[in-house]
Amino acid sequence: MRSNTNSSTISGTISRLQSRVVNREASDSNHVNYRYWQLVQEMAQIVQSIGPPRGSSSPIRRLPTEILAEIFLYCIPEDANWTPAPDLAPMQLTAVCQRWREIAVNMPNLWRRLRLEIGHGDWQQRAFCYDSYLKRSRGRQLSLTLECDNNKWTGLRRLLRPYVNQISSLHVGLSSGTSSFPLVAADFGGLQELAIYTDSLLHPVPAAVRRSIMHSIIHLPPNIRSLRLLDVLLDPDVRDSTHLISPSWAGLTNLEVVVGALRLSLPRLLRLCPNLSSLTAMGGLFVVASETSRPLVHTKLQYLRISGDLPTSAHLLGLLGLFPNVTLPNLRILEVNNIGGWVHHEFKALITRSQCPLESLIFGRGVRTIPQYLAEYVTLFPSLKLVVDPTRSGLWLEF
Repeated sequence: MRSNTNSSTISGTISRLQSRVVNREASDSNHVNYRYWQLVQEMAQIVQSIGPPRGSSSPIRRLPTEILAEIFLYCIPEDANWTPAPDLAPMQLTAVCQRWREIAVNMPNLWRRLRLEIGHGDWQQRAFCYDSYLKRSRGRQLSLTLECDNNKWTGLRRLLRPYVNQISSLHVGLSSGTSSFPLVAADFGGLQELAIYTDSLLHPVPAAVRRSIMHSIIHLPPNIRSLRLLDVLLDPDVRDSTHLISPSWAGLTNLEVVVGALRLSLPRLLRLCPNLSSLTAMGGLFVVASETSRPLVHTKLQYLRISGDLPTSAHLLGLLGLFPNVTLPNLRILEVNNIGGWVHHEFKALITRSQCPLESLIFGRGVRTIPQYLAEYVTLFPSLKLVVDPTRSGLWLEF
């Protein structure tokens, strides 16, 4: 790719090279040979070749810096964090030419997303690369993904220490090689979103790791709004709901959690999180609600997704106590998977009682219902989007 060298700079370079040869020839002709002159001419031709053709200029060279900066932003994925690579933006943008490098390096928003791999290759080299990358963010909010394959937490914490108040989104992936989890969510003062996921479906997570995760979610930063615990089965000794007394839970607007692991009924969970607008409740052993005498009106919840685990679950949705005890006046979307027989009468009573603006009702894999029930829902909500998809899975990961 051509550089940004302009015509005047090229001409000046050629003149200086030729002048040096002439001066040297005048001072000592014995030291000036034909080969040296050839080399100078070849160098001049190379410099000339990388410049723009005379009398013309590539359109992209004429773009204002502000326009190039906007184009650079479109090169960065908005919904994922990537490991730095020379063939991917933003690193790739710094290798095109000097002008592009100066623009990219001085755009903090290009350096806000990063995926860090802990336990792969030379950590010292990676840490230097990660730190150089993060420094270019210049105080902007950061979105980080930590892929942890071993227990090199000391180096990781040292690397992240200058940026703890910048990190607004943190995703932590724990593999089978991880035997500890010393990160404390409360240490990240600016954290707004926390997601922890494991490969526990293939490899059980050690008890020490489960206890550390529980400690992290009990003591959340005050500004956190989204908590996602995916495939995280917590330690049985500490998962009683009485531990969940942190005021930060009351500020959550999005929660994805294995309910059975917390030994919480859904009404109890909604009481802990009065500001939830989106709740995904997963788990094989849902807890039978014991709050039948305490009705709850939750005015914020708009999206509710319930996914059971039929091979291990002994309780159907009707035993959860959710529908008889809860009123959801703003419920717009309900999705259910793997809960067995559908509790039509309880759900119909819920939507009638709530007078909610239901827009979508989704029945995925492992839900048994009949056409008569579906017709009743459409009668109640003529514009309802009704989806019956037996192939729709109850669990997915998005990072």
